Amino acid sequence: MKKATGVLGLLFVVCLITVIINPLFLGETNLYNSMRWTAEFGIISIGVVFVIVTGGIDLSIGSLIALVGTIMAWLLQKSGWDPASTIALVLCLSSLLGLAHGLLITKMRLQPFVVTLCGLLLYRGIARYIAGTESLQWDMNKFSGLREIALGKPFSLPMPFIKWISEGNWGTQKWDYTSNQLAVDGSGQPIPLDVIGWIPMPMPMLILLVLAVVAAIFLNKTIYGRYLVALGNNEEAARYSGINTDRMKLIAYTICGFMGGIGGIVFTLELPAVQPASMGSFYELYAIAAAVLGGCSLRGGEASILGVFIAAALIRVILNATNILGIPSDLDFAVVGAVLLLGVSADEIFKRYTAKRRQQ
Repeated sequence: MKKATGVLGLLFVVCLITVIINPLFLGETNLYNSMRWTAEFGIISIGVVFVIVTGGIDLSIGSLIALVGTIMAWLLQKSGWDPASTIALVLCLSSLLGLAHGLLITKMRLQPFVVTLCGLLLYRGIARYIAGTESLQWDMNKFSGLREIALGKPFSLPMPFIKWISEGNWGTQKWDYTSNQLAVDGSGQPIPLDVIGWIPMPMPMLILLVLAVVAAIFLNKTIYGRYLVALGNNEEAARYSGINTDRMKLIAYTICGFMGGIGGIVFTLELPAVQPASMGSFYELYAIAAAVLGGCSLRGGEASILGVFIAAALIRVILNATNILGIPSDLDFAVVGAVLLLGVSADEIFKRYTAKRRQQ
């Protein structure tokens, strides 16, 4: 909980600095997109948590997203499959691939790093082969209902003051983000704003909230969750205490594969076309970074779903802030890396300070 509080504080500081420099950060469209992007990366980050808590790692989740997207697009657009069967197939496939990772790790005694690194290369290569190194286009009208999974707005949330923005300054007139100018009515008069605006809730955020609650209950309130934590703390001690450690690893990697499948579906449905060569690129690093920054230890035995949720939001806000502030996109990775390094370093310094105080 302390780690989640620290990440939340860092998120607040980043948001505050960005808003002071450019208040359009709190615009309706930008907040909606930030919630949607946070949800998409939060889903795969929660999947990675189950692996990391056992002391493992999954480097293949980005390529798995590309494979899921390619197969979905190919089945729906070229093979004429119905959406329900397609989604069921790709979720089963991603879960089976996660299970295969677990079997290679538990039965063949291969290192998780090696197994999932091979998966990273293998899945990306298969996706490119299926698509013929070309992008697979969607029929936007034909699958408009299916795309509600990624772009739907099931309900709205009241957000005070966020609409009091115009031309980069605090104001009382509505801003048209499409034309990038003040909105006017039919007679050319500026449209006034209410104090409280309403922001649509993206469907991916609703999916993330459900998955986060289920994952938190599983890890914190069930015997299997405690088994996973015990496995990560000390695998040998867990085995001697009667825990079937191989089974728990299989469960962890299968869940990670399943969550990767859900993430792949959401990422795929928001795009007008699937490009296997670039889709999901570096997503595994974002997921691992969110998990570690959110309170998971790469040594295993520690996990915080709430912390990961906040950390995923922090990473997406940082990327968004670089765009809002006009920082060149070439520096995106550098900015994210610098902020993450600062956050992890501050947390380590705080831990050492706390430990030293306890010894006194």
